[in-house]
Amino acid sequence: MSKITTELLLERAVPRSTRLRKIETLNLSKLQLKTGDLDPRLFSRLRHLQKLDLSDNLLDKFPNSLTLPDLRVLNCNNNKLEDVTALKQFPLLEELTYENNVYLTLNDDYKVMFLLQNLRLLNGKDITKLANHVRRVNSRKLTSKVTAHWEKFFRDQLPEKYTAEQVKSIRKKFLKSVQTNVVYGPSSLSEFTRWRVKMIAEEFLAYSLGLELNTDPEPEETMDENEEDSTESPSEAAEDLSQVTVTPSKRKRNHSKPGSGNKRSKSQANTEEEAVVNPRKSSHAQDDPAPDKPRTSNQPAKEATPEQQAEGTQKNGEQFPKGQSNRRSSQLTGEQKSQEQDNGVVSLTPVKNSKGKEDVSAEPLHFLQCHSKGNSREDFKTQLWSCVFEPLLDCGARKDPIVSSSRTVATCGGESVCLIDCETGTVLKKYKVATEEFFSVAWTTLTMVISDSRKKSHNILAAAGRRGIVKLIHVAADFCYGEIKAHKKPIATVCFSPTQETHLFTASYDKRIALWDIGIPDCDYNFKASQLLVLEALSIPLRIALAPTCPEQYLLAGCEGGCFAWNIKLDKGQKSRPFEAIFQFPDEDGDMTTSHRVDGLAFLNDDVIVSKSSKLGCIYLWSWSRSFDTKGKGYQRTVAAVILAELEWSTTDLSYLTLSTCPAKDYVFCGDEKGDVWMYNLSNYTTAWSSAKGKRSDKRIPPTQILKWPELRANGEQLSEVLINNVVSDPTFTYLVVLTSVNITAIWKKS
Repeated sequence: MSKITTELLLERAVPRSTRLRKIETLNLSKLQLKTGDLDPRLFSRLRHLQKLDLSDNLLDKFPNSLTLPDLRVLNCNNNKLEDVTALKQFPLLEELTYENNVYLTLNDDYKVMFLLQNLRLLNGKDITKLANHVRRVNSRKLTSKVTAHWEKFFRDQLPEKYTAEQVKSIRKKFLKSVQTNVVYGPSSLSEFTRWRVKMIAEEFLAYSLGLELNTDPEPEETMDENEEDSTESPSEAAEDLSQVTVTPSKRKRNHSKPGSGNKRSKSQANTEEEAVVNPRKSSHAQDDPAPDKPRTSNQPAKEATPEQQAEGTQKNGEQFPKGQSNRRSSQLTGEQKSQEQDNGVVSLTPVKNSKGKEDVSAEPLHFLQCHSKGNSREDFKTQLWSCVFEPLLDCGARKDPIVSSSRTVATCGGESVCLIDCETGTVLKKYKVATEEFFSVAWTTLTMVISDSRKKSHNILAAAGRRGIVKLIHVAADFCYGEIKAHKKPIATVCFSPTQETHLFTASYDKRIALWDIGIPDCDYNFKASQLLVLEALSIPLRIALAPTCPEQYLLAGCEGGCFAWNIKLDKGQKSRPFEAIFQFPDEDGDMTTSHRVDGLAFLNDDVIVSKSSKLGCIYLWSWSRSFDTKGKGYQRTVAAVILAELEWSTTDLSYLTLSTCPAKDYVFCGDEKGDVWMYNLSNYTTAWSSAKGKRSDKRIPPTQILKWPELRANGEQLSEVLINNVVSDPTFTYLVVLTSVNITAIWKKS
């Protein structure tokens, strides 16, 4: 029997009423109502209802025929709503709130803005300007793209005289193709764009071919996305992201003395007044890796609840229901024109390749200062350490076909973790823990059970650092749902297994690498984490990588005292394991040695490993399969790395400037002590290396291009002596994210 009766409706009316048709305001909050309790026959009698409160219930959707023709205000906070398209049945709705519905996303905001033409307030914020943009500008651009797609690829496929079967076939192909290939705006709105594109395409076919129009699109396909920034929509929290104007100016000739960058870098690393645990430790510390005294007291940190930044309806790149920020985050604007710039683009001086042509052309999009301590615009000291692009969500057993690569990146440094849209420069979300210093972030995709025992994939972000604690953040729900006290000393780096979604590796200053099963949270975010394995290292592990051909069996780590490999297969009895092999590399005198700091480590493909720095000015490429015999027995073997080639790099002796790879494009990236990014396109070499008889390249391979750091000015002063701590590209090498020692995140785009 339904919980809602005529008597209940009359009693909960405000004020109480004697007849249903006289009720204008109705409060049905906190009644544990489910969707089946909303009886359309009973609600159809509320002909003059204008305000309805359904907050704090258990609704997962709305029935399609509630028939409330005069409804103006609707409150659905704190439910379990998963779809909003049924709200189109309330065309006069002016005010709508649905905060704390964890399965609703930014895409749903845009759907209701399109569907409800009279909507003025969404979650308490004025969305009039943004909604007009969505309904007009966005629709106009998408319509143009859909029409162009038909004209280019499908118009000639349809004969002058066509049968119903031919029309049906081409309709199916066109709808599939147009949703896959028409891309517009940020990837955070790809679902909405796909939804609107299908709607527009069906309208186009109905008009052009006289087909029946499907007026009830499926809820999975979401409405059209906003145009890139939508800066007029949410108001931006000045207290979180102070505006700093930094004007890039044309790079001048180098007037500094040779080696000045090195001198500053070394002194910076050794003359910090505050003793802090920091990945950039001096070399003598490797014998005693215990972290220095923390900058702040050892009091328990506040829960890493996501910071409520903006007051608008904008959300995270994949989904953030509340507290969103659409600010371009303290942009050190590379967009502001200076008299020395052409079209606002900083001039680059790339290194020429052997043919004298630029192999790559890239331009800076954004310079962001979004990790400031205490949100200070004067903070140019916070070190930024790690960044990882958000993975694409699975659509069943397949990847999302709409976007070839995510453009949302997670970055960390200081007390905060940020999510950034690389195209727009928008800081989508920022998480803070006041007593933390974050060193590493990693993504995984968990298949979580939602209402009615249905399953849905969600991206989870793990963040860790000085306190030895891993924070687990459910990005779609905008919620840090738990933590794992993984180590008693700082965590240098973390990574997830590519084959086991719940398996997380944490590498710590305690000279151990731990494997955790983080579990899958239930609908109330209860989860159970367990430690599966502990790998013993002889020195602090700095970088870790799983062997691509056997990620469940072998892990490599670049450490303060060498490069090691472990067998991590879980069917072996030992829970605590010593290393299985340590690799030898040539030293500066040409002799083989195992004792050296390896502060960069990554796989270029299934076999080729890239590592640095066993000697100055050099990055090694070496073969995993030819260096390590997986059938070998015994622990703590010493094996010689089979070197394939050396990359020419900076001659700095400064450590912890790490490298990364883009396997799909055969690229290696590494920053230096002058703020430059060295890029190596190795596609011409990988085929030869894959041969069993492949010989080592005799000469060092020079960079394909060096991206020069533009001269930036903050508050009228030039930012100089910039160290590049990390450089990461998205999987398709569209964007390049550069993390620096001066609290600046630089985003470059391949042109």
